[in-house]
Amino acid sequence: MKLTETKADMQGRISAVSGDNHFMNRISSIGITEGTPFQTVRNDKKMPVLVYLRETLISLNRADAERIEVEKQ
Repeated sequence: MKLTETKADMQGRISAVSGDNHFMNRISSIGITEGTPFQTVRNDKKMPVLVYLRETLISLNRADAERIEVEKQ
């Protein structure tokens, strides 16, 4: 499932990240890599997705969150 499909308080693991080199460099520099556990904090329609991972709260725009595949734990 995509990160945009998760619900608040869901815990899971990043299973895949896809995009061009610029996107991959940017997203990996903030700690979003395959195998990283996360928790969705907030995911409201038309709002950024808030996730907690690596002891950091991260806000991702919906277009970026669409490129991140996750699996539920």
